[in-house]
Amino acid sequence: MTQRDQSADQFGFETRAIHAGQAPDPNNGAVTIPIYQTSTYAQAGLGQPREGYEYSRTDNPTRTALQSALASLEGANYALCFASGMAAETTLLYLFKPGDHIICSDDVYGGTYRLFVRIFADYGLKFDFVDMRDPANVQNAMRPETKAVWLETPSNPTMKMVDIAAVAAIAHAGGAKVIADNTFATPYGTQPLKFGADIVVHSMTKYLGGHSDVVAGAVALNDQADYERLKYLQNAMGAIPGPMDCWLTLRGIKTLAVRMRAHEANAMQIAAFLAEHPAVDKLYYPGHPSHPQHELAAKQMCCFGGMISFTVKVGPEAAQRIVERTKLFALAESLGGVESLIEMPGVMTHASVAGSTLEVPANLIRLSVGIESVNDLLADLQQAMSGVEG
Repeated sequence: MTQRDQSADQFGFETRAIHAGQAPDPNNGAVTIPIYQTSTYAQAGLGQPREGYEYSRTDNPTRTALQSALASLEGANYALCFASGMAAETTLLYLFKPGDHIICSDDVYGGTYRLFVRIFADYGLKFDFVDMRDPANVQNAMRPETKAVWLETPSNPTMKMVDIAAVAAIAHAGGAKVIADNTFATPYGTQPLKFGADIVVHSMTKYLGGHSDVVAGAVALNDQADYERLKYLQNAMGAIPGPMDCWLTLRGIKTLAVRMRAHEANAMQIAAFLAEHPAVDKLYYPGHPSHPQHELAAKQMCCFGGMISFTVKVGPEAAQRIVERTKLFALAESLGGVESLIEMPGVMTHASVAGSTLEVPANLIRLSVGIESVNDLLADLQQAMSGVEG
């Protein structure tokens, strides 16, 4: 059972990111957790696994270390890691039964919407998508069969903020769990469990890994019964990360705090630049004072991160010219790596919501601001946006 390393609770975030669940190897003193590249384990006797390890689909020491570190950073009792963020979400949905109702934010990752509406709806789960910026919308959507409220904050891609505590109070009063996607904020930016969420889900591919070299997902939670059910599902379904993926993610987590501070510092300057650019119609960045929920973001987040979206006044053709002209910002999907990325969600990461109530504006550009020299990033945006006026 992967539990939070409570011996590390006395230490700060940066210390726990490096040490929680990662004690030096007792046999040889190695300070870095090894990559346990094995599928099975020799047992001491029949029914006598060493330290509980029998088969690497069930448990692997490298994965255990990552799960323990993540649980510590999220302030959770338990954590489980998966082959991808979507594998984590898929496993979570098996907590529910046909006829159960889930309320979801009306601005979420396109893959989440696709999983809900085009796959699990066929198996009897029911979904409603509401604007959670007003908690009253959640209250109005609650039904006797509502079993979960699923939120992103900040949301992907228009950076809507959700008052986690207010939504959790409504959900819990109706007997529903709160599941928070914390991919954008990261546990360095906020810990949703402290505000009343029951389960946190991550695409660790993004900021937690941080180097665009791994695909992985995770779930963190406090409830033992839910943990044991998810652990059973994880083993039975087999959507697990390999030990190399776990090792890469664990290495990335060690520098999460310093990277997030650098992402935020760059994003703040880029947001200020975009806010004044004549071609920009709307800026979406919780760290900028123009964001309508800036005060809520400051209350829930200690770091605003590196995700920025904005719309271009003159339309999608101009937006396409911008994303195809950048030189440092790579035109690519995903986010959260040390390098800067640029994309148009409407035809890339969120193409699956086209034609739905979640459809993304065609002139929306999303930036994943990296940790390069901010002057170089600003110059790149300036040249890419030159000649594009409002």
